[in-house]
Amino acid sequence: MAWKPHVTVAALVEREGRYLLVEESVDGRRVLNQPAGHLEPGEGLLDAVVREMREETGRDFEPRSLVGIYLWRRAPGAETFLRFVFFGMAGEEDPSRRRDPEILATHWLTERELRRQPERLRSPLVLRCIEDHLACRHYPLDFLETLLDQP
Repeated sequence: MAWKPHVTVAALVEREGRYLLVEESVDGRRVLNQPAGHLEPGEGLLDAVVREMREETGRDFEPRSLVGIYLWRRAPGAETFLRFVFFGMAGEEDPSRRRDPEILATHWLTERELRRQPERLRSPLVLRCIEDHLACRHYPLDFLETLLDQP
């Protein structure tokens, strides 16, 4: 069987020094993550991150820049993830939109608050992309090309 990393997207939203995070249950643990999820077949990266934000928070999302592309493997022999993280602006939560059932709550937390509870982070990528954002690592969206359904 061919090896393939899981391609995921994540939305990074900051307001007044606080970052939008979702709390979800994973393997019986309550963890914090950026609104994130898997790229679906035939979907572009920007469409995927907008969809994931809407599904997990009930908010619209306008990507403004690419923060980074991260390759992460939890442990030797474990699944590998290729994560595209986008910084952008989020609208207000629309209570009429139903969130994914795995999402328990949303929170606005500072980097410092996250550093004090590393055991609650879904992966090291949660804090790493915030650090990269704070280091002003932003790339224009036209850095990415989407060529779907073209010969």
